[in-house]
Amino acid sequence: MMEWENWSGSLKFSPAQFVTPDHEEYLRDIVARQSAKGGKIKLAAAGHSSSPLVETDGLLVHLNQMKGIKNIHHNGTATLYAGTTVHESNMLLQQHNLALFNTGDVDVQTLAGAISTGTHGSGRRLQNLAAVLKGVRMIDYKGDVHDFNDDKNADVMKAMRVSLGAFGIFTEITVAVVPLFQLHRTEMFTDTNTCVENFEQLANVNRNVDFYWYPRSDETKIRILNEPGKGTDQFHFSYYCRKDEAGNVGEILPKKRTLKFDEMEYALPWEAGLSCFEEVRKRVKARHRKNVAWRILVRSIAADENYLSPHQGRDSISISLHHNAGLPYEAYFNDIEPIFIAYGGRPHWAKKHNMRSTQLQKLYPRWNEFHALRKKIDPNGFYMNNHLKEVFEK
Repeated sequence: MMEWENWSGSLKFSPAQFVTPDHEEYLRDIVARQSAKGGKIKLAAAGHSSSPLVETDGLLVHLNQMKGIKNIHHNGTATLYAGTTVHESNMLLQQHNLALFNTGDVDVQTLAGAISTGTHGSGRRLQNLAAVLKGVRMIDYKGDVHDFNDDKNADVMKAMRVSLGAFGIFTEITVAVVPLFQLHRTEMFTDTNTCVENFEQLANVNRNVDFYWYPRSDETKIRILNEPGKGTDQFHFSYYCRKDEAGNVGEILPKKRTLKFDEMEYALPWEAGLSCFEEVRKRVKARHRKNVAWRILVRSIAADENYLSPHQGRDSISISLHHNAGLPYEAYFNDIEPIFIAYGGRPHWAKKHNMRSTQLQKLYPRWNEFHALRKKIDPNGFYMNNHLKEVFEK
């Protein structure tokens, strides 16, 4: 029996069977046979998630043999096979002088997985990656194929964009693309109070702005990215160790991460985000800096209207905790999480969190609409697992 583990090694489980189909008909047959015998199925993506979204003792599917671009359309969209990673998507699109509008801090996730969990980059006017999804081709619990798109199924798409794999298996995704563009990255260190005082102004005038806070030194690295000739490269505060580089968006925006970590992230209302950070900073300095050397990442994300998006209905500031893979993270994360919750935080679905349905449904105005649609499309919970039951039903 094979053992599957996620990127950080904090999640390990043994599915009864593991398959890597190379075409849709084979996958449809797998789903139909598993459904007929009353089994369960989950789809594994790149394994970068810290939460057990794909954990199963049934059948585990991976689409790493179903990747690439299927079509480039004339309406500013492209159709990709669902096993394609974010990095691969940008490199393939680049060959057509196209790009995704944004990425997260890393790009190893499948694009479909990043969309389905509300993964995001940073930018006061930039929504999370789910915003690019314009259509899906999906296999339901019976093995039947359905096509959904914005033109014909606008409300369904608002649920599909952050669906956590609870509706079915996406085999193809149609996404918005933009002409290939370059970004200029500036990184610089400053003291944390200066960073916090200037963050809103920086976020308002630049395309991408985020900062890393280092608990041990209590200093901060600010990262700013703009298209050439836009934003500002003049900063009216003291900083040091400035670094500048430029390149195509898919090459310059994400960074390679060789050190592995576990992560907790919450999205706070924009107006509460920096106050929440200051309280987290105070708590970490008081209780955790002896044991935690990993930096805390603060980003901004624009509001959207997707039902289970952590940024639904509100501009957000996200705060991410990190801890070295293999070291105990529970005491640290569990001590900080109540601060996030007190400020109205919504958890990143793919990261560690302890929220359950009774808490979550109060945070999402379209919670009931999402679940009514989910139960209509997957009435027997074929694509549910224990984690999703806890998050959605308990």
